[in-house]
Amino acid sequence: ITDPTPYEVLAVELSSFQLHWTRSVRAQAAAVLNLAPDHLDWHGSLAEYAADKAKAYAGVERAAVYTVSDPATETMVREADVTEGARAIGVTLGIPGPGQLGIVDGRLVDRAFLPERATHAVDLAGLADLPSVAAHNVLDALAAAALARAHGVPAHAVRDGLRAVSLDPHRICPVGEADGVRWVDDSKATNPHAAAASLAAYPHVVWVAGGLAKGAQFDQLVTATAGRLRGVVLLGRDRAAIAQALARHAAEIPVVEVASTDTAAMDLVVRAAASLARAGDTVLLAPACASMDMFTDYAARGDAFSAAVARLLTTPSGGAAGSSRAGDGATS
Repeated sequence: ITDPTPYEVLAVELSSFQLHWTRSVRAQAAAVLNLAPDHLDWHGSLAEYAADKAKAYAGVERAAVYTVSDPATETMVREADVTEGARAIGVTLGIPGPGQLGIVDGRLVDRAFLPERATHAVDLAGLADLPSVAAHNVLDALAAAALARAHGVPAHAVRDGLRAVSLDPHRICPVGEADGVRWVDDSKATNPHAAAASLAAYPHVVWVAGGLAKGAQFDQLVTATAGRLRGVVLLGRDRAAIAQALARHAAEIPVVEVASTDTAAMDLVVRAAASLARAGDTVLLAPACASMDMFTDYAARGDAFSAAVARLLTTPSGGAAGSSRAGDGATS
């Protein structure tokens, strides 16, 4: 912001904590992607958390972008005190209506930022241009496209930008494959909403979860994803909260709890996951919890998982078929 040569535009991501203390945001365009319980131990309630997130829309000048499938974000837009002339712009995985961006025949299209939006659409990019077609990543791409289009970025530049994107580590990142089992690190899924999106990307999952729950509840997550679960491996301080939700709503799914918190814990987790997995499954680290009970941050947790997977797959008995259930520190 203070660079001697001013930038034409800045793209800024603000956390709910930063927004809580902010009184001066007046973005040209802003997007809130979702609202789901998170950080309630800090904000105090879901209502307070929502109020802080909604500050992103305060004073918006051109476009307030919301997710059609998440009505709470549209409510934030409707209640926001925006600059006169600012428009509400929806993003959807379905066919978009006027004033929205969405998907038509595998293409990302814009029916918001063109004069003929009642009858026409602008082709922006294909799903094949994205680094991942997981539903939440497609919605992210549509929201980013909406922000860019609000600034006047032409369609071809949106396409080129999306083609150039590579996902950061620990966000649905493949880390190994053997015996027909894929291993995926999504350590960044630090709350139930993010974990649900991650689990929805795969049909058959051995789920690795647990950590600091931050006041979150897991019943809805388990109910929504139980049909995908082959088994579950739990670690971390608040793993019992997930185990209890599984016992209430999916008692038939095998669960292994790893009580160990030392440096060997992730090796126990990975061996337990391998013993549950079958060919065609994905072993997915999507913890639904924060990491600081055992790790410096989510990246350190993901690195520990990836390293443990590498050790498993490079041993003579590595891979799902040749691995044994976790030993000391694990309970079924």
